[in-house]
Amino acid sequence: MKKIRVGILFGGKSAEHEVSLQSAKNVLAALDKDKYEAVLLGIDKEGIWHWNQNSMDLLNDGDPQFIQMNTSDNKLALVPGTQSNQIIDTTGQNNPGQIDVIFPILHGTLGEDGTVQGLLKLANIPFVGAGVLGSAVGMDKDVMKRLLRGDGIPIADFETYNYSDRDKISYDEVIEKLGLPLFVKPANMGSSVGISKVSDKESFKIAIDDAFQYDTKIIIEENIKGREIECSVLGNSNPRASLPGEILPQGDFYSYKAKYIDEKGALLEIPAKLPDDKVKEIQELAIQSYQSLCCEGMARVDFFMKENGDLIINEINTIPGFTKISMYPKLWEVSGLPYGKLIDQLLELALERHGREQALKTNVEIKV
Repeated sequence: MKKIRVGILFGGKSAEHEVSLQSAKNVLAALDKDKYEAVLLGIDKEGIWHWNQNSMDLLNDGDPQFIQMNTSDNKLALVPGTQSNQIIDTTGQNNPGQIDVIFPILHGTLGEDGTVQGLLKLANIPFVGAGVLGSAVGMDKDVMKRLLRGDGIPIADFETYNYSDRDKISYDEVIEKLGLPLFVKPANMGSSVGISKVSDKESFKIAIDDAFQYDTKIIIEENIKGREIECSVLGNSNPRASLPGEILPQGDFYSYKAKYIDEKGALLEIPAKLPDDKVKEIQELAIQSYQSLCCEGMARVDFFMKENGDLIINEINTIPGFTKISMYPKLWEVSGLPYGKLIDQLLELALERHGREQALKTNVEIKV
């Protein structure tokens, strides 16, 4: 049988570029080589698309802190409106050929936020993961939390501020509403980038300045004391949830360093030690949140569980990490779905959704 050509799209301009390189390397290694042919599409930190013809050519690939993409001379462009060979080499000499489906492993802005998803839809290429809407609302913590709250899903109390409001943010007013400690976060960023835990006025100002370096909108959120639980969700119209796992941070919180650089920065309890009824409650709430935010394909839903057992949704990640210490694939593996089979199902879900969308009418029939 002819192999399905899978474009692995990785890198990107966001602060999570290095995480993406690690994830893409793992996805490539897990791809069933008898069924799929990988086409490596790397986006550098300037936003230029490159085609690496032979291998995942990474510099310092054993060091997650200094890993880099080795760019090529084959720079790419997308041609919307065509039905085949939508990705071309800008020189016109070494086109990568027909790509049947794309697996975006792009974390953060300009990759996980609906921008690339919209571009791929315009180019008529199937892709793994949430569509434009699900990606956009899943990325924006402010919009995400308001939608969840509107559906009666429990979230932490928070306040939102735009860049134009930065000089009006009052420490005293914020702590009166949210208490101490609290968290300051960029609204559109993942992997704990730009997030600070605040316990006093001096650290509050530093945290505000730091968060605004990554986004023009920030949220300030109450601290929820409890266990950190994560649950993976997989599927389109009929999603299912994995067994939950627990994060046991060794620092103040589950930071970027703990997630991707320091393997000892957090302990992972997989699966989490929970009674069966609580596992079921977490799975049901994860699926409810996934559907509320219009997700498809995959997502990881992050919870806090208070001492009394109450669950709070922290956030959802529509392109979760696929590094060797990432929770999304680990939770599916312990739930009976190995890494390679997980990749296979994600690609099948992408093709199934694309086929369903292609069957929709685009012309209005006027009966005379």
